[in-house]
Amino acid sequence: MSDLTLNEAIDNIYVSIKNDNEDLDTQVAALKAVMKRDGVKEAVFEPGKLAQSNRQGRKIMQSYFKKKGVAVSFSA
Repeated sequence: MSDLTLNEAIDNIYVSIKNDNEDLDTQVAALKAVMKRDGVKEAVFEPGKLAQSNRQGRKIMQSYFKKKGVAVSFSA
């Protein structure tokens, strides 16, 4: 896990979401570790790559990730 890049960790989240949230908690934990290691305060996701890219879907994702200790924002 220590050689995982931030982009790879985010890509793993996309894959997990597309696979009905399979191993999502594991991927969020890996993302959190990478962010801490790299000093990144917020993960930026592309709404077009999400299963539910509408406002409600994004808010649900932000809320879930916040509970796991990861701040999320979305690119334009």
